[in-house]
Amino acid sequence: MPDPDLDPRTTALVLIDLQRGITAFPAEPHVAADVIATAARLAAHFRAAAAPVILVRVATSADGGDRLSAPVDEAQPARQLPADFSEIVPELGPEEGDVVVTKRQWGAFYGTDLDLQLRRRGITTIVLGGIATNYGVESTARDARERGYELILVEDAMSARSADDHAFALARIFPRIGRVCSADDVIVALTA
Repeated sequence: MPDPDLDPRTTALVLIDLQRGITAFPAEPHVAADVIATAARLAAHFRAAAAPVILVRVATSADGGDRLSAPVDEAQPARQLPADFSEIVPELGPEEGDVVVTKRQWGAFYGTDLDLQLRRRGITTIVLGGIATNYGVESTARDARERGYELILVEDAMSARSADDHAFALARIFPRIGRVCSADDVIVALTA
């Protein structure tokens, strides 16, 4: 549960991979459409409070040369990505004043200007959501924690490929690096 209030001058909403190519896949326990609707509601409240909204997407070069390629036991299946794969879903914008960050791996900090965008705006608290809970959201949350940001992890503004993956991150990882709450909790705290 967040503090009784969140200062919009030092709090940013960071949404991970809510883009056409990622949200097209099945998600649990919240379907992608519900995560998008919840994220859009949060974004509207952050914009109204003049608090930053940062939309993070994943994209790679056409030749795939900037993709992670280390050997792994369970590789992603090779597939041709649609041309609109990395487009932010229209329900989120981006709107004027939003920041769009493009990443090349799960986490949103390494190799991007996310930290710079946050620090130059005086942000100390990140409200985090997106898809998938245990990949992009968790990787970003871990990096944010190591950089000293306070974290609010919005359970109903994220989802995973399976309900078990989502539940594990919420029960075992997130409570150790931040505070887990609902979108309604965040909206009340932001507008208090």
